Amino acid sequence: MRIRDAEADDWPPIWAFARPIIAAGETYPWPRDTSEAWARAYWMERERPASRLVAETEPGDGCAGVAESGRVAGTVEIHPNLPGQGSHVANAGFMVDPAFRGRGVGRALGEAALDRAVKDGFHAMQFNAVVETNTGAVKLWRSLGFETLATVPEGFRHPELGLVGMHIMYKLLES
Repeated sequence: MRIRDAEADDWPPIWAFARPIIAAGETYPWPRDTSEAWARAYWMERERPASRLVAETEPGDGCAGVAESGRVAGTVEIHPNLPGQGSHVANAGFMVDPAFRGRGVGRALGEAALDRAVKDGFHAMQFNAVVETNTGAVKLWRSLGFETLATVPEGFRHPELGLVGMHIMYKLLES
């Protein structure tokens, strides 16, 4: 698997897996009917210091058992958590194509995002909305050194489970 900067041509395959993830309403707080135009602008068109990366399959990487290489398996966008006096703390959004889950794509993107955040001059990374029922993500972020600062009780409206908690997670970055 290769992690690289995302390019404009990466948007169609990203949207192909992002659309159903958003529409499912289980892990992302965005409206389930988020438009492609809004999502593309948010994910792909922010000015620096925002960064966006993709994980791309390579021959023989064992990532997915797919024959073709160059398939976008996941993506991350990194941006300041807040403007001005809070802009030294990064925030990031991650999505992995469900066809590639459990194959190390999220971990590779998480590690790459942390590295990029350091290179981009961020002091820390904070996630504002990790749904507590997204146990795979919670486990991954904890394994990468994030701590849960707080859980907003009933902060997320899960379509099947009702109101569930939403974690605020944080990691100080080493430069």
